[in-house]
Amino acid sequence: MKGLFKSKPRTTPADLFHHLRHLLPTPPPIPSLVKPNAEKRKVILEMRTVLYGDERLEPAEEACVKLTQEFFKEDTCCMLIAALPDLDPGTRQDVTHVIANLQRQRLNGRYLASEYLECNTSLLAMLLPGCGDSELAITHGAILRECIRHQVAAKHKSTVAEFLSKNYDWFFQEYNTLLESPNYISRRNAVMLLGAMLLDRSNTSVMVRYVCSVDNMRVLMNLLRDSNKTIQLEAFHVFKLFPANQRKPQEIVNVLIANRSKLIRFFSDFTFEKADEQFESDKAEVVKEIATLELKGQPCSALKQCEEIAC
Repeated sequence: MKGLFKSKPRTTPADLFHHLRHLLPTPPPIPSLVKPNAEKRKVILEMRTVLYGDERLEPAEEACVKLTQEFFKEDTCCMLIAALPDLDPGTRQDVTHVIANLQRQRLNGRYLASEYLECNTSLLAMLLPGCGDSELAITHGAILRECIRHQVAAKHKSTVAEFLSKNYDWFFQEYNTLLESPNYISRRNAVMLLGAMLLDRSNTSVMVRYVCSVDNMRVLMNLLRDSNKTIQLEAFHVFKLFPANQRKPQEIVNVLIANRSKLIRFFSDFTFEKADEQFESDKAEVVKEIATLELKGQPCSALKQCEEIAC
């Protein structure tokens, strides 16, 4: 009986998107052209209602399909993401739900979102910087995760490897600021992504270069002391690459030796409720590598730059 009394939306999906595009300024936004957020909030909420329904209305398949077609027809998705900084947190959350739903909508067995991403890979570049912003990290991160569910967005590994190789210095200099961010979410997401990047085979040359830097190791050693267990664990998965490197620069060897007793003591108590055999094996290997290091020459100035791990 519930289906017999479905209410019809006041406007069509096409009307909603025409209205939304009218409210979103083309970048760069001109202050005099920025429309009131209240109107944007209203339109986005109507879209969410079409896709998810409410206490009066269940989502209608035909309306959802039409909404998906309109959303990925032009550049509405990019325009909406560009406007996120100007929206209030509640509206950003609604945008996240809308985009997540639209990413999963299928038309005749096809994901329109996948086809859109194939032609608009710059969308991923728009989302990444926001992951380091304390106000935008949750929204940008959620949308980015939805995007990379599609193979077309996740398959550009060779492109990423080439980009990281060519832009290594400035990229990781900026990336380390995310790892040292005072914001918990930024640190957690940054260290998780770092591990995924460095442990991917396509980025082997980048990983080798990364683990030869004493400054990078200092950042990871400090993350091992983080108050959050998840960040500690993710930091360990990256830190273990430094002592495991069979071609460690002497300055890294010197720093590890200078901190040897504290590191070994730290790892003896370093465990988690759900620690598995692989984790214990990796930890034992790290301790073994550090314990057998030999000092050559005088300790370098990097010793003073690397903070020791607390007892």
